[in-house]
Amino acid sequence: MASEGDQFHFHPETYLDMITAEVPGYGELQAQVVRATADRPAARILELGVGTGETSVRILAQHPAASLVGIDESDAMLSRAREVIAGADLRVQRLEDPLPEGTYDLVVSAMTIHHLDGPGKADLFGRIADVLRPGGRLVVGDVVIPEDPSDVVAPIEEGYDKPSRVDEQLRWMAEAGFEAVVTWSDRDLAVMVGDRRPALS
Repeated sequence: MASEGDQFHFHPETYLDMITAEVPGYGELQAQVVRATADRPAARILELGVGTGETSVRILAQHPAASLVGIDESDAMLSRAREVIAGADLRVQRLEDPLPEGTYDLVVSAMTIHHLDGPGKADLFGRIADVLRPGGRLVVGDVVIPEDPSDVVAPIEEGYDKPSRVDEQLRWMAEAGFEAVVTWSDRDLAVMVGDRRPALS
């Protein structure tokens, strides 16, 4: 389901139409991800799972003076993203790899982190905390396991899509050093926001 890897049926030319059709709340999820960044000034942004640049364009419209570093596993997706994001530093890289060096004010990910299993998500949140400045913000918009099984809408590829419950992810964020909350949810989609706690003096 997201944009990582040249796997399954992900093609840059058809990705947006495909995910919009398969995930009815995709457009609102994107809007809510951007909204969750609006009150947080950001000079340097890291995006995890750039895909074709759908989230990037929206985030940079909200933060026009910011520089963006983005990663994605698919070179084909990033080639399309480079056409719509001028000046961004886009790199072919997996979520499991060391994150791009430097310190960030904002880390954003939409429809990507659900490809990691639980321990992988917990590990990633810890590594994100390491590159976020104190007071920086993490915004994750993604597929989750809903409390009511009838709320499952997004198609899941077994072994590739590995959504987790919201409460689990909030706990992993908290353990990594975030003040974490849910800012929006709709059936099996949610936006989770974590503010990096200041280091203890």
